[in-house]
Parts: sequence; structure tokens; C-alpha cells
Amino acid sequence: MSKLFIFGQGFCGQELAKRQRALGWTVIGTHRASTEKDDDWVFDRDHPLPKSALADITHVVASIPPDEQGDPALEWMMRFGPWPALRWIGYLSTTGVYGDHGGAWVTEESELRAQAGRSARRILAERRWLESGLPIHVFRLPGIYGPGRSALEQVESGAAHRVIRPGQLFGRIHVADVANAVAASMARPNPGAIFNVADDEPALPSDVVAYAAQLLGVAPPPELTWEQAQTALSPMALSFYADNKKVDNTRLKQELGVTLLYPNFRVGLSALLQERMG
Repeated sequence: MSKLFIFGQGFCGQELAKRQRALGWTVIGTHRASTEKDDDWVFDRDHPLPKSALADITHVVASIPPDEQGDPALEWMMRFGPWPALRWIGYLSTTGVYGDHGGAWVTEESELRAQAGRSARRILAERRWLESGLPIHVFRLPGIYGPGRSALEQVESGAAHRVIRPGQLFGRIHVADVANAVAASMARPNPGAIFNVADDEPALPSDVVAYAAQLLGVAPPPELTWEQAQTALSPMALSFYADNKKVDNTRLKQELGVTLLYPNFRVGLSALLQERMG
């Protein structure tokens, strides 16, 4: 009997939980104290779990981002282990660890150049997971989209921007493809493996926004030069333009046999709109 525990049931965690429950798995997990839920476990630095939470757990997914002190899920597991029933752990990281590669392709062997902030903390968290002795598998994710969380909603809400910065390409991934990639790794455990989970077609963010507007039959937001974006966008939004790289997903396909359901943003956004229409 396979039992999955998910640290942090956010967008990806909920999709994976739905997928595995449909296959007959037992799935439990955590949410933050600030989240209004009445099921599963509350977990953060102020709300530690009892060791019994992972009793008989065979698989673990950790999707809680590290903070300045480290990775709370890893710290908790190392404190209360060993875990005799545990066969597989997946850590959901980010392609932000690669930093800026000047628009070149990056593979899992590429240099990790992130220097500060959230991505630098991810590098440290990855290293600690990989050195933990646990059966860890690392998944580096780019921008994630899916139902209710895509360029379609951004255009409709007026929150979308079309920043024109030629050559600034980004990868992205549909949340269903994240869940399928993680599940494929569960079926083929290889502790210590690292996988880029990105689609086949890095693209200009402005092209994604324009295509979403086209699907919705509305005018796209006006173009912004990079200079105009400095005042129009928040520091958080601008930070996503700091790095330039294209993320290679060859290992995901060759080693795990994954076929992406949504290999590019056009397929993904079109499918999301079709789902809305029933």
C-alpha cells in the first residue's frame, strides 16, 4: 500500500494529491496555519508535526520553500528519522537556481549561478537534501500554470504586462505535467537524480500574454519597453527578468519516459480555455 505525504499542499501538491488518490493511494499532507483548512496537518516553524504524522509513509514530496533558517521539512525529517517504510522523496525546487546564462540552454549539469535571495536559498536547500542520506529526487520547476492560474486570468484581471525585452526567453510548465513527472519518478526511483521539468518551447513572456488575449478575443495589453517596466512593475515582478536561460528537459523524457501533455504554452492555454467552456 503506497502512502504519500506532501509537505505544503499548494498548487502542485493539490494536483499531485488528486492524481495519486485517483490511483488508490493514501495521501495526506500539511498546510500553513494561516490557511483556512480543517483537514490534514498544520506545519510551519511554530507548528511542528508529531513523528506519528509520517507513520508508515512510503513516499514524501517537499514543496515548502526554504526560509532564511533553512528548509523546515528537511530539518524535521532529519530530527525525527529514520523512516524505515520510506522508499522515495521528491523535492520541488526551481530553475531559478541556474541564475543567468545569457540565453543559453541549461541542463541538470549546468552551473548554478543564483547569487542571492530565494534562488540562492534553493541551492543550499537542494544541497542539504542531496547530502541527507534520504532517497531524494530533485525537480527543478520554471513558472507553473494551470486551471485558474495562467495568462488567461492575468489578461482578464488586467494584471498582465507585455514587457518587450528581445531574447529574454522563459520556460514554463503546466501543473498536470509537474504531477505526471513526479509520479513517473516514483515509478522509477533513482535517489540523487535531478530533473528539469519544463516544457519544450522557451518563449517570450510577451508572446504568451498576446496569445492569451487572442484566445479570449480581447486586445492585448500595451507593450512596455524595458525602461518603462522599471517603473510600471513591482520589484518582485522585475526580479523574474533578471535571469535569461532556456531549460533543457531531455533527461526528463529519456530517463523517466515522460511525454508532456502540454509541450508549449499554446497547447496549454488552448486546453485551459476549452476546459472552461466544458
